[in-house]
Amino acid sequence: MKYQVGDEIVVLHTNEEGRVTEIINDKMVMIEVRGVKFPSYMDQIDFPYFKRFTQNKAILQPKKEKKFVEDVHKEKSKPSEVKVAEGVWLSLIPKFATDDFGDEMVELFKLHLVNKTPRGYKFIYEQQALGDIAFELTNEITGYHDFYLHDIKFSDFNDNPILFFEFSLLTPDKKKADYFETSLKLKGKQIFQRVEEMKQKNEPTVTFKLFENYPDKTFDTKPKLSPYAANEYAVYEAKQARKNLEPARSVIDLHMEKLSDNWQHMSNFEILTLQLKEFEKWYNLSVAHRQENLIVIHGVGSGKLRDEIHDILKSKKEVRFFINQYDHRFGYGATEIFFQY
Repeated sequence: MKYQVGDEIVVLHTNEEGRVTEIINDKMVMIEVRGVKFPSYMDQIDFPYFKRFTQNKAILQPKKEKKFVEDVHKEKSKPSEVKVAEGVWLSLIPKFATDDFGDEMVELFKLHLVNKTPRGYKFIYEQQALGDIAFELTNEITGYHDFYLHDIKFSDFNDNPILFFEFSLLTPDKKKADYFETSLKLKGKQIFQRVEEMKQKNEPTVTFKLFENYPDKTFDTKPKLSPYAANEYAVYEAKQARKNLEPARSVIDLHMEKLSDNWQHMSNFEILTLQLKEFEKWYNLSVAHRQENLIVIHGVGSGKLRDEIHDILKSKKEVRFFINQYDHRFGYGATEIFFQY
């Protein structure tokens, strides 16, 4: 191995000096330059000795004739480097291993949150898999810095994990939203394709943009009412408001014969769209009425409707967990949802 942890290096492209902080694989290392850590291929860095040798050689050159101040032309001042905001990203750094046949394979990914904006953020991060939280973290990231989150095994992407983020500003801004949520659903096949593209382009990481700009606050455009005008409007408490909602159900059946009489003439896409719309309606009513649980009968079939519903549930904060296990009434054709408030 050419480099070891702690070796001083110079980045060939920028001529900046740093040091090696981690050996990722036989082609890549993690380096630190001016307090910022990022991955680099070994052919993009070198030891700084040659650079220093050439600098010292220049010092040993014969002294040039002295010039007086009035003879020296003023150099044009160079504009200072301006950093351009490019949003907040999630970076997946693959760590390779060699299998029994000598082939290179991805063993795991190191996840880094990369902030390419001048703002600092507080963030909550969760890795959700199969309805459960596999990893969670609350921390802060400053402007133009990155933050190591954790490692994910490549095999874990077979469970189609959802990576959930909630951001808020370190320095509050009255014009900006109080918080911003976003999530990524990553599939094993998708990650494999991105790694192959990364190799072809000779890039060190797989990246996903989480957001370009932190959103502005949305203000209520309704006009303020005087006490006299306000009396013309009815005011309800939450418990009273629920009385005006359609009653919720504890069991909903999404079989098409229960939803439409003319479903035989519908395309598969139209059928799925109608079923999901019906599911969203009864799901929202269950939450509004603060039900403890809801059973969704989706059938077995090809599993497309079940998978779509499970994907939706994985991103819902109100869902504590859900199960699709054998039931004497529905077999494996139903999912039971348990809520939390």
